[in-house]
Amino acid sequence: MRQFLLENDSVYRQWRERKLQGYPRATEQLIVDVRNPYQLTPAETNTLLHICQKTNVVIYRISRPVISDKSIISAIAAQLGLLRMDTNLCADQDSISSIQIMRKGLSSVYVPYTNKALNWHTDGYYNPDARRIRAFLMHCIRPASSGGENTYLDPEIIYILLRDNDPQNIRALMDDHAMTIPPNQKHNKPTRDEQTGPVFLIDRQTQTLHMRYTARSRNVIWKNDPATKCAKSALSDILMDNEYQFHHRLQSNEGVICNNVLHNRTAFVDHAAAGRLLYRARFYDRVTATHQTDEPQDLINAMAK
Repeated sequence: MRQFLLENDSVYRQWRERKLQGYPRATEQLIVDVRNPYQLTPAETNTLLHICQKTNVVIYRISRPVISDKSIISAIAAQLGLLRMDTNLCADQDSISSIQIMRKGLSSVYVPYTNKALNWHTDGYYNPDARRIRAFLMHCIRPASSGGENTYLDPEIIYILLRDNDPQNIRALMDDHAMTIPPNQKHNKPTRDEQTGPVFLIDRQTQTLHMRYTARSRNVIWKNDPATKCAKSALSDILMDNEYQFHHRLQSNEGVICNNVLHNRTAFVDHAAAGRLLYRARFYDRVTATHQTDEPQDLINAMAK
């Protein structure tokens, strides 16, 4: 936690060196083959945890016939320490969201339930602190005919790039009034209260860096001062071009598990018969063990290859 405080520059430098040492540069380095998702082997669990410890995101690929039962979500999640599931307006009764094109109903007005592109964001950036989304799992049942690729970016890497550019960027984005999400209205009644808070914060429960962000231009109010404008612009530039992004189009029987990293999605075209379908669960927990700082050297070396 100390490395994220601007006054601790020497601690930050030491942490930064460890963070960037052997940091993966190819999506393939994040993929872990899993035989039985309902009973991960110790080796599979270890690899999933260690990759997520390094990058805050990992992708699994199940080597068996396609599993469409939603129980796979909670089964995998529980084995990685994700137990407290959040719900939202568009989630199913089991709190797991079916991400697919919705032609009518409440979900149809939200971009994730269309085939449109999704801009950079972290999940639950509009949630109150008591329902902070620390991790999510997304499992693919059916990919789109084309498109629907995600890009993932580790918030700790964004922090490094911003701080190296100018530490004042971090100071501005850690301000308690940096970003405000107005209340959500339905039939002239609020379904979600206004949420004001920082972009970067130190999560006291897990002693880790947490990020809440959306690149959307509507229904977002940024603090109107020069420091925030400068930091927001610097962040936008980083999202436009950096070497640490992971691109992946999830296929059937694949899923992503992450500590709520920044991500986006390209637009897509559906199959005529059966459309794109992913299951998504959000959690108040982080992936177990990702708060630790020491990675086995053999894992670092393997990921650097």
